Formats: sequence, structure tokens, C-alpha cells
Amino acid sequence: MENILHILNGDSALSGFNETGLDGDVLIWREVLSEGPLQENILSASFWSERSKWITKTFNETPENYQHKVIDELGKLNSNYTEINLWFEFDLHCQVNLLGVLQMLTKKADMSAPAIYLICLADCVQFNYARGLGELSGEQFEELYDAREHINEWEFELAAEAWQLYVNGDAAELEKWLNENSFWGGLTLLKSALLAHLKRLQINKAGLSYIEQKLLDIYNDGAKTRSAIFTIFWDTEKIYGMGDQEIDIYLDRLKEKQLIDL
Repeated sequence: MENILHILNGDSALSGFNETGLDGDVLIWREVLSEGPLQENILSASFWSERSKWITKTFNETPENYQHKVIDELGKLNSNYTEINLWFEFDLHCQVNLLGVLQMLTKKADMSAPAIYLICLADCVQFNYARGLGELSGEQFEELYDAREHINEWEFELAAEAWQLYVNGDAAELEKWLNENSFWGGLTLLKSALLAHLKRLQINKAGLSYIEQKLLDIYNDGAKTRSAIFTIFWDTEKIYGMGDQEIDIYLDRLKEKQLIDL
């Protein structure tokens, strides 16, 4: 008998997924690996301890909530599944979380079993250009599921290289690797997300990252409230997949540098 797991990137996808007739258990990935401290070994206790400290401090969360919502949920990976389906989106937030999941699966699983599939929402014309899984109906989820891609060993190796480069945070190394790789297999959305990250790593003459400069420009152009800034940033920088709490991290840095007054 098949033992199936679906990993959804965030709670927003759950309602649409629950409308499907798809069998299996659900694991909700609630981490934001695109922000905050990372270590290469995602299975180490120190990796999750550092994440817990950072999340609780940055997002005013409690360690107990982090344990329950993130660590306990990830415990589902200890069960023996014959099939795992990864539901992720095109943006940097989702793609870095995907790299983290693939790292965990590489280290935990014999790659001959379970069979691992990727279901990725990009710019789907048939879904009225829906940008998030949370916008889809159960029927649309099933359509995406029918087009899922099996992840092979080569793609796991590519993801492992990308994860190491992401954790290292060296812009020159990442740029060289992106230029050298012309084939991405089933991980076709990874390159555009990592190119967006590369822009984020490069610091301009004013000492600001791409995102800091973008937010400062939006502020200087007349958006003087956080909500107004969020709306304009989301509209032009969808590739980052950032929620308001993530954008706040960058706005707070600008505030500390006395470049904005919110």
C-alpha cells in the first residue's frame, strides 16, 4: 500500500489542497529560510536552535510555538513514505525553502525510495496568472498534480550545490555557478530566484542592498506608510515572495540608518 506525504509551503495552500481528492498525509512547511541565519547541515540541532532563536526574536514568536508549528511538524519526515510530493512556488522565499526540504530528504532518505515529485506553480495562464497556491481551487490543485515532475538524483545534486552556495552567501561564487549552469532539469524556477538573491547580495555605493535601495526609493517617491510601501514592493518585486514581516526587517534596517522615518 502506498504511503504518501504532501509538503505544502505555508498554511495558505491548505484550504485549496483540502478540496482535492488526493490521498496522503500533509506536512506544512512554516519556515522562512530566505531570511536569517543558516548552516549547511540542516539536520543538526544547532541549525534549528539558531533558527528558533532568530524567528522568536524577529517575529515576536515564542519558542513553544516554534517547536509546535515547525519542529513537531517536521517530525512527520521520520515516517516511512513511498511517495513525497513537494508543493512550492516560483519565488525566492519558496525556492530556498524547497532547497532546504530537498537537503533534509537527501540526508534522511535512501534516494531509491521514496519517489519524490515537485509540483511548482509558476505564471499559469490557465489559472488566471495566479501567483500563489493559496489562490487555487481543489480542481486546479489536481491539474498541477497531474503535471508533477519526478526529481532525480542529478537534480538533488544540483539542489545540494545551490544550498551550499546560498548558505555561504558569496556573491561572486554564486554568480559564477549561475553562469556555468545552463541545464536545470525539473528545477527550472530555481535560476530566476537565485538571480534575484544575487542582486540582494550585491551592495551599492551607498552601502545598501538591492531590496534596501528599492524600499528607500519607494519611500522617497512618496509612500510614507508601511502598508503603502508593502503594496508597491509586492507589485514590482514578486520574485522575492516576501510577506510584510520580512519586508519589515529591511525597513527597520533603513530606519536604524536614519534613512526613513516610519
